[in-house]
Amino acid sequence: MKLLLLETSTSLCSAALCEDGVITAYRQSSEPRAHASMTAVYVEELLAERSIRAAGLDAVCLSMGPGSYTGLRVGSSTAKGLCFGAGVPLIAVGTLEVLAAQAISSGQAEGCKHIVPLIDARRMEVYSAVFSAEGRQLTETKPEIVTSESYSDLLAQGPVLFVGDGAGKCKDVITSANARFMQCNPRADAMMVPAMEAYRQKRFKDIAYFEPFYLKDFVATVSERKLF
Repeated sequence: MKLLLLETSTSLCSAALCEDGVITAYRQSSEPRAHASMTAVYVEELLAERSIRAAGLDAVCLSMGPGSYTGLRVGSSTAKGLCFGAGVPLIAVGTLEVLAAQAISSGQAEGCKHIVPLIDARRMEVYSAVFSAEGRQLTETKPEIVTSESYSDLLAQGPVLFVGDGAGKCKDVITSANARFMQCNPRADAMMVPAMEAYRQKRFKDIAYFEPFYLKDFVATVSERKLF
């Protein structure tokens, strides 16, 4: 099984190649918002490194959001173009699921009763859901304003790991002794386990009609600066 994994939902983009359950090549941007310039480059480098043609892939897997509107658009167009051109299927996994898998593989979720991935939105808003310590999603994905009372019911039950690029800004607000924090961006290599499961179950997406999970509509703003 050869899967190309693409993660473009937050400020850092990454790509990985999975062969028979092993990550054999990996790339990640060191600069934020480099999705448009680096995603296709990473794909080319990974395939060349392992001497694999795009048509030799079994599938392309995309982290489908929620997250950055622009990042998700870049990832989606890259994945769909590859799949259409090479004639391989498209699979997609939720970005919160990727973060939960990342927390488990890192070992930082050990001893926790729940995992709560947090994707930074704006101000004190995050996109979140509750997962079991084994990585099973227990609640729907939704936007949430974080306050001192957020997740208090969960925290009363035992240790909770908050993971993602939204975890850092919640650390000063959620002060329970049961709260643990893992500030990070989702990584393409953490997508391997849910991607392989989706492939085995043949949960393929329609390449023509697939859209990322934006959760919220894109809102364009007008700059106040005068250009002329």
